[in-house]
Amino acid sequence: MVVDPENASVKGSKRPLRSARSDRTHREVAEELRARIRSGALRPGQRMPTQARLAEEFGVERGAVRQALRTLQAERLLTNVSKGSPATVALDPGRVPAGPFASPQPTTVALAHRIADAFATPHVRIDALCLTSVSLTLAIGEPLRRIHAGELKPAKVDVRVLLPSRDIDLAFPRRVGARGPDDPVHPRWLAHRNAQGQVLQHNLLALRSTHGVEVRVSFRALPFTPPVKLYLINGREALFAYYTLTRREEEVGHEQLEMYDAEGTRSMLFAFDQGDDLRDTTFVTQSYDWFNALWETISSELTLAD
Repeated sequence: MVVDPENASVKGSKRPLRSARSDRTHREVAEELRARIRSGALRPGQRMPTQARLAEEFGVERGAVRQALRTLQAERLLTNVSKGSPATVALDPGRVPAGPFASPQPTTVALAHRIADAFATPHVRIDALCLTSVSLTLAIGEPLRRIHAGELKPAKVDVRVLLPSRDIDLAFPRRVGARGPDDPVHPRWLAHRNAQGQVLQHNLLALRSTHGVEVRVSFRALPFTPPVKLYLINGREALFAYYTLTRREEEVGHEQLEMYDAEGTRSMLFAFDQGDDLRDTTFVTQSYDWFNALWETISSELTLAD
């Protein structure tokens, strides 16, 4: 449910909290808002009143409100906390830690919840650099379900994905001792890359006809094997993980092969968020600059052909 932030009022006591300038002030504001979220007075997906209105209600400076909201965002009770727009109550409050103070989480855990939160905004923007798009395809499944259930109503979705080119000699996955066209692992990786990209593209573009969502999905090819994966969300978040290589045996085409590979869905994602922390904000900004530079320079057109 979307509530007009200019006219909304968070339900609860209107008694202003003490306005003494101390750490205790923002903690009291956070404690009250936390209680309202957990009691259901503030519902998942509901937009909060503006920081100015909250400051007026609680009788504190706006900086204290902002600090309280940041605390609740770190606890995954709120999303989209910024100076320019009202925050939103998380769709699944408190389930998985997120934000700049959270512990790293496996890709399959952390990415799905961050993507679901992103789809609660009117304009969803996701950039991804990865070996295949399997993690992103899986993560988008939940917000798609919520859109079809009427719980989420984005107006526009922009997704850009950078993937390795089919023409390069991959560093991984590959057979130990094999290179180039002699590597039987390469065709399997290519088929997997194409299939996952096609599913991602099809599922998102289907929102045009089913829900009237403006959707754009673009892919470009990299001339190298990415040693890391990176997800950039709504201009504010960067999720970063290393591909950790293993040497293992696996059956490929009825042949037992020794190969180098990395399990991307289990990679630990580190979350960085633009905000008051200069280090995290700089990381997010630099990540966007790096992605855009790759997109606009050495990457090339990518066709998800069979």
